Amino acid sequence: MGKMRVVLKQSPAPGLTLGEKEIPVPGAGEVLVKVIATGICGTDFHIWSWDKWSAARIKPPIVFGHEFTGEVVDIGSEVHRIKKGDFVSAETHIVCNRCYECLTGKKHVCKNVKILGVDVDGTFAEYVKIPEENAWLVPSNRPKEISAIMEPLGNAVHTVMEVDVRGKTVLITGCGPIGLMAIEVAHAVGASKIIATDTNDYRLSIAKQLNVNYVFNPLKDNIEKEILEITHGEGVDVLLEMSGAFAAIESGFKILRPGGEVSLLGIPSDRVSIDFAEAIIFKGAVIHGIVGRRMYETWYTMEELLSNNRINISPIITHKMKLDNIEEGMELIKAGKSGKIVLYP
Repeated sequence: MGKMRVVLKQSPAPGLTLGEKEIPVPGAGEVLVKVIATGICGTDFHIWSWDKWSAARIKPPIVFGHEFTGEVVDIGSEVHRIKKGDFVSAETHIVCNRCYECLTGKKHVCKNVKILGVDVDGTFAEYVKIPEENAWLVPSNRPKEISAIMEPLGNAVHTVMEVDVRGKTVLITGCGPIGLMAIEVAHAVGASKIIATDTNDYRLSIAKQLNVNYVFNPLKDNIEKEILEITHGEGVDVLLEMSGAFAAIESGFKILRPGGEVSLLGIPSDRVSIDFAEAIIFKGAVIHGIVGRRMYETWYTMEELLSNNRINISPIITHKMKLDNIEEGMELIKAGKSGKIVLYP
């Protein structure tokens, strides 16, 4: 079918390589999508910088990237739902459909999962091949940059919807793109008060454009004092932990009221030591570990939120650039000077 331009993790070292590969051919149950827009995720940044997680998980050479939208240009045999010309986004977790978790309605924790752009070639390319099961139809008139970031939006929706935020005071620790999306989702589903924290003032400036009531920088503000005053000494009802930073996790549990709920999405870079007795057991805290998106309950929920204009995630997209300029995007993320970055092949 010819060659396509791609972004490769060519070797087990920091950086990336702009190169070429053969355009993939869809097999049985697969579709070929021409990539229109693709987002840079924190996972992609980890692969680019080659941290401990990447060194243990990624097997170069591989095309990375996983957030995207595009047009279906070819289909394999045994494809029934998707047709050529459809516009799609995609669930990035390719599951086995055979394990206990898959067979009992918990595909998002499939023990044999393969992830697009991590275990198989991904979306930093002109074309990508995905299972028909993973293709999510999107309206052709939806802004392509929005359709491109539905996958991380699903993380935010899952994190928020796993707990009851209706009429509750919600603390979101970490204002990366998914934390920022969670602000909009929490507001849309009925949170009465939303507090967001981050150590990066650039990200907090984006948060202020969203439906948030208070923003704090723990490097400048005494957030425990401030939040206890806001909540009349009770603490927050819900903690949505998006940062993975130990300081945020520790202070978040301190500010959580007794009987409160916690959704943990942020991934710590190392083991975290926490006082289980005081922070969790005696407090009666309810904790949810969040991974991926519920397949496909979360996708239906976010489609409703987007289609009915219940959330506005446009301010979270701060940069749009050509795929060839991806290195510039990675440097912006490294410097903490971006929200979501969308690339165009």
